[in-house]
Amino acid sequence: MKESFSKATILNMANSVEYSDGGVVSKQILKNEAGNITLFSFDKGQGLTEHTAPFDAFVQILDGEVEIIIGGKPVKLKANESIIMPANISHALTAVERFKMLLTMIKG
Repeated sequence: MKESFSKATILNMANSVEYSDGGVVSKQILKNEAGNITLFSFDKGQGLTEHTAPFDAFVQILDGEVEIIIGGKPVKLKANESIIMPANISHALTAVERFKMLLTMIKG
């Protein structure tokens, strides 16, 4: 797979993904055997349904506001806030307003 982000260059993640009216956009930054880093944008009201992942996931909010439900407990995050979603615990998210996030998953 061809990488769309150059290495050894300055990146501005919030400016690297656009919003899509009524949709979700994802851009893979890096992916290898150790894990992956993915950039997302969500329009207001969009989200991801409840699911689990086999690894911890670090979520960094770059813009906007999201409600993330982790193990049945809701948490609201805004720009410049982060959370670690634990492995094998159900989670879901909904855009309170348009938001962008950087998701980092490291296998281990």
